[in-house]
Amino acid sequence: MALVNSCSRLRFPVARIFGFCCRSLSSPIINPFFNSSLPHLPRCNFSIVAHCSSSPSPSTSPPPPLSSSLSAAANNQMGSSRSSGWRPMCLYYTQGKCTKMDDPSHLEKFNHDCSRDLQFNPADNEKKCSQDVDFFLVLDLEGKVEILEFPVLLMDAKSLSVVDFFHRFVRPSKMSEQAINKYIEGKYGEIGVDRVWHDTAQPFEEVIQQFEAWLTQHHLWEKKRAGCLTSASFVTCGNWDLKTKVPQQCIVSGIKLPPYFMEWINLKDVYLNFYGHEARGMTSMLKQLRIPLLGSHHLGIDDTKNIARVLQHMLADGALMQITARRNPKSQKVEFLFENRIEHPQRRKHTASN
Repeated sequence: MALVNSCSRLRFPVARIFGFCCRSLSSPIINPFFNSSLPHLPRCNFSIVAHCSSSPSPSTSPPPPLSSSLSAAANNQMGSSRSSGWRPMCLYYTQGKCTKMDDPSHLEKFNHDCSRDLQFNPADNEKKCSQDVDFFLVLDLEGKVEILEFPVLLMDAKSLSVVDFFHRFVRPSKMSEQAINKYIEGKYGEIGVDRVWHDTAQPFEEVIQQFEAWLTQHHLWEKKRAGCLTSASFVTCGNWDLKTKVPQQCIVSGIKLPPYFMEWINLKDVYLNFYGHEARGMTSMLKQLRIPLLGSHHLGIDDTKNIARVLQHMLADGALMQITARRNPKSQKVEFLFENRIEHPQRRKHTASN
């Protein structure tokens, strides 16, 4: 009886231990020999589509149970996408670090094909007009204090197909470990990808070096040619990413602002001028165009794919993607090239008061 009473007084955090174990089992193992200073350039592996798109057989054993918080996160990610066979991207694979490519259960659970959710029907191409560039670089950063995630999708302007992707989690350089842990738990913990972030995040300057190697691989950038993009343009959902955040992060990381970040296409401004009504964000555009949201909002790689789906829809409708903002390299002042554009609420209020 004494033993029973003494044991009953012990309180084990069963839910937290169980959730940690499930998260450990459900994520790929990190390769201990990976050298983060070397560029790892993941490519779209189209040969794996057959494996990813096949539905699980009835005899397939169910995945291990998740903790209550992870179950809720999984439900939020899946949402109404279950009917379309949507699966979350393997976030180790997107960064060139997946070690479970030969594990059938892992391939059934996670998507390893960046183009899977961005298939485009050539029959819908009748209204499409000729564009000024050959490729679009769809970018949607995450992180308010410092950049936490740097995802880019490369889309062919003619076929509207996804050619490749670049995705890195970014480790802040001026924050304490305690602040980082709290920040990441609040940002990514709810959707169950905080461990992946901690396993793979790299300093911003290393991410930029790898990104430039990726651009060079696709013949989109040459450092010797003034460092500007070659027949490609960035597409963002707003001006914040390239007008504000990248320059701020470059200052924090002690590097010069790369010249290929000097101009971009704000999709919200093109949307306003093409359709004649505004959409103040990605979710508004998706709703107005009746495109279902896939994945987790504010997970950068998912948001980038959703923005790319809006871009595909607009291009198929005949929209011309033109540069909407350009930074002066000397003064660093940004010039907005569209007279009719989405205004920030505070600026709009200030203009009205004058």
